[in-house]
Amino acid sequence: MIVVGLTGGIGSGKSTVSEGLARLGAVIIDADAMTRELQQPGAPVFNAIVERFGQEIVAADGSLDRLALAAIVFPNPEILKELNALVHPEIGRAIRSRMREHLGTDSVVVLDVPLLIENSRYPVAGVAVVDTPVDIAIDRLVNIRGMDEADARARIARQATREERLEKADYVIDNSGDRDALAGLLPGLWQWMQGLEPVAADDQRLADPADPPDATDGKSLA
Repeated sequence: MIVVGLTGGIGSGKSTVSEGLARLGAVIIDADAMTRELQQPGAPVFNAIVERFGQEIVAADGSLDRLALAAIVFPNPEILKELNALVHPEIGRAIRSRMREHLGTDSVVVLDVPLLIENSRYPVAGVAVVDTPVDIAIDRLVNIRGMDEADARARIARQATREERLEKADYVIDNSGDRDALAGLLPGLWQWMQGLEPVAADDQRLADPADPPDATDGKSLA
C-alpha cells in the first residue's frame, strides 16, 4: 500500500483532483466525507455534539444543522477547540482503520485531508498540494459555492498559508486554470504516486494514538 497525502486550501480544487485520481484507480479516504458519516443522527459523535451545543444545532429533520453549528464555533477559537476534541479522535480512528484494510495490497491510497499540512501524523510517502492563488480561490468560493466573501476569507485565514503548503509539498498541482487544464495534469500526478515507497506493515503511525490531532477545514459543517 502506498499512501499519499493530498491537500490544498479551501477553494483550491482539491476535491476535483481527488475525483480524478479515483477514476485513475486510487483509493480515496476523504476526511470531510468521513466526518459527515460520523455526524449522522444517532451516532456517538452526533450525540456528543448535541449534548455540548444543544438542540439548536439540530435541524427539523433530526440531522445536524451544520450552518448553525458553524455559526457558533467558527467565530470563537476556544469553542472550536471543544468541537474538535469531540470529533477529531473519532476521525483519526476511522481513517487509520480504513488505511489498515489496504495493508499488503498494491493500492495507492490517497488521504484527502484539508489540514494535512497543519495536523498530520499519517504515514504518507509524499504530499501532493493543489495550489491555487488566493484571489482565484475566493472567486470560486463566492461565485461557484455561493459563499459570502468575508466568510471565504476568514476560512482561508484559519488554514496554512499558500507558502507554507508549497514548502511542504513533494508534488505541486497548479490549479490556476480551468478544469481541462487541471485534467491534463492528473496523469503525471498519478505516475508520480505509483512510484513512491509503500508503507511498512509495522508502521506505528497506522495504530490509533490516544489523541490524534486530525482536522478538517470546516467544510463538513457548512
